[in-house]
Amino acid sequence: METVILAVVIAVVVLGAIGGLVVGSRRKKPLPPPPTSVPDITAPPAEPHVGDEAETPRDEPRRTIEEVDLPGGPAPVAVEEPPAGPDPTAPEIEVPEPTAGRLVRLRSRLSRSQNALGKGLLTLLSREHLDEDTWEEIEDILLTADVGVQPTQELVDGLRARVKVLGTRTPDELRTLLREELLKLVGTDVDRVVKTEPEDRKPGIVMVVGVNGTGKTTTTGKLARVLVADGNSVVLGAADTFRAAAADQLQTWGERVGAYTVRGPEGGDPASVAFDAVKEGKEMGADVVLIDTAGRLHTKTGLMDELGKVKRVVEKQAPLDEVLLVLDATTGQNGLVQARVFAEVVDVTGIVLTKLDGTAKGGIVIAVQRELGVPVKLVGLGEGADDLAPFEPEAFVDALIGE
Repeated sequence: METVILAVVIAVVVLGAIGGLVVGSRRKKPLPPPPTSVPDITAPPAEPHVGDEAETPRDEPRRTIEEVDLPGGPAPVAVEEPPAGPDPTAPEIEVPEPTAGRLVRLRSRLSRSQNALGKGLLTLLSREHLDEDTWEEIEDILLTADVGVQPTQELVDGLRARVKVLGTRTPDELRTLLREELLKLVGTDVDRVVKTEPEDRKPGIVMVVGVNGTGKTTTTGKLARVLVADGNSVVLGAADTFRAAAADQLQTWGERVGAYTVRGPEGGDPASVAFDAVKEGKEMGADVVLIDTAGRLHTKTGLMDELGKVKRVVEKQAPLDEVLLVLDATTGQNGLVQARVFAEVVDVTGIVLTKLDGTAKGGIVIAVQRELGVPVKLVGLGEGADDLAPFEPEAFVDALIGE
């Protein structure tokens, strides 16, 4: 028994010794030889804060963004705020010429081209014997000047009666006589003021109509100048959407006097543009809204119906105060045909005669008033921006018969 126990003890001791030798041999395993050169290992820098650079100590003051160079270019330059005041690129606002006395100023220009009518009549009336042939010549002069058949007959009858009573006829007496008879036909007791100031609301609404080529859009722009010169603020409605240059032209006129222009897409609905113009005019508190319409040929019935639509749409917001028909004075009797058709569609309230300085047919003023029963309110006497003038019968007749 003792022998067995002794053998077990010896076996345990032997196994322990063998295990120690194995572990000791592992621990004493030699390390690899050191490298001949040691690389320079530097610890990665700490992540810099915004505005810091890697090598800048954190206790240094941080730089502003203006001081930090951006990669690939110079540091940004601070942009200075533009000085307060008007935009230097905006068009300069013009001051239109006052309307008072415009026609008087332009009378000499008008008389140079118109007084053939007055001189011809005065020459015939100065004859010692006024026979039937002379009166027929007087009628021919008046008809050639587009006075019209009925007004011509009335003027000749009036002259005949007064010359018969007058007896002796000096040049001054004849001029006075002719002036008085012409004033009767032109009319001195007619209200020729362009209605732009309704008592119960703002703005006043004016629609401008007429055939292409009469200077309608230009006249609308010049009328804006007349209204601004009289102290009104103006909104322009470019409802001639079928002619690309019309809206641009009208806007240019407006910018020159500080008027705001409402326009739509090319080929868009004219009635919609007119409606928006009136709406904008109300919201802006403008004094007057001027609506330029398409200058359709008066023979195109469907297009004239569209003009009537523009009028109806505008009147859903407010009644029209004026419908001005622009006529070319050089078209003569054909202008009366145009006037008649437009008047049937949109109830014309006033006439604007353009190119009155380029023709000897000043009698169209009398004829068109008689045809439509509405007055001539404005006349165009030249190409200048301020050559649209309120019509003054006395100044006009004086220009017809000359000084």
